[in-house]
Amino acid sequence: MAYPLDRIALISDVHGNLTALEAVLADIDGRGIERIFNLGDYVGKGPRGREVIEVCRERCEVNILGNWDDFLPDPDRTYDSEAIAWWLAQLADGQGEWLRGLPFSHDFLLSGRRVRLFHASATSVHRRVRFDHDEAEFLGMFANTPATGDGPAPSVVGYGDTHDPFYEVDRERRTLFNTGSVGNAMDDPTPVYVILEGVLGSEVDAPFSIQFVRVPYDVEAELAVAARLGMPELAGYVSELRHGIYRGEMHAPGGPKYHRQPRPRQPAA
Repeated sequence: MAYPLDRIALISDVHGNLTALEAVLADIDGRGIERIFNLGDYVGKGPRGREVIEVCRERCEVNILGNWDDFLPDPDRTYDSEAIAWWLAQLADGQGEWLRGLPFSHDFLLSGRRVRLFHASATSVHRRVRFDHDEAEFLGMFANTPATGDGPAPSVVGYGDTHDPFYEVDRERRTLFNTGSVGNAMDDPTPVYVILEGVLGSEVDAPFSIQFVRVPYDVEAELAVAARLGMPELAGYVSELRHGIYRGEMHAPGGPKYHRQPRPRQPAA
């Protein structure tokens, strides 16, 4: 039986990297995908948060709150970091208010599955859930919370935040995936985004897929812009974009650690 399948591109964690965003959008356009949902973190780390916001407001059908979007323009917060002050100053008038006013999550039906998207976890944009979570953390991602609101619980959850893409499913068909990062991907620094495919709005089971797409781009052009604009923490940006090594690990004792640690295996049944 033939199904008219819909496709939705999910992007996340652009972090001011306009060069990577433009490359990913060109790939999305080349595939004929018209719906783009953004899972947050438009700003910080990279030099062009203002331009990234402008593009995403124009191109993305859904825009979701990220942790940087919440704390960077917080008027009640004081900063003693030169870099934070610099990234905040890049925002245009009204962009900080727009960021902080974004919705926490977005729910929809796709091929009989209820999909929920948010930035970091079901409870807060500031609570991180890594790929090596335990079962309680896994189940918590599907729970209704004051942040997500009431309603039917999702069977598919997609999120960003960790810059570390993965896919996981249990025997109840609960599916958890991380989109990875467009502008600040770790380990493999190639930008990555996700394509969801299925029958949008359908309560009836139908073909459903999750595809991860890596898109190469001109890293050196992005770094040249950051240098020209005098962005602080440039060495950290170089480490992340060229090598996929998180800037916080550059000076760790013993040198940089491998970002993705092995997940403990469960005993065989």
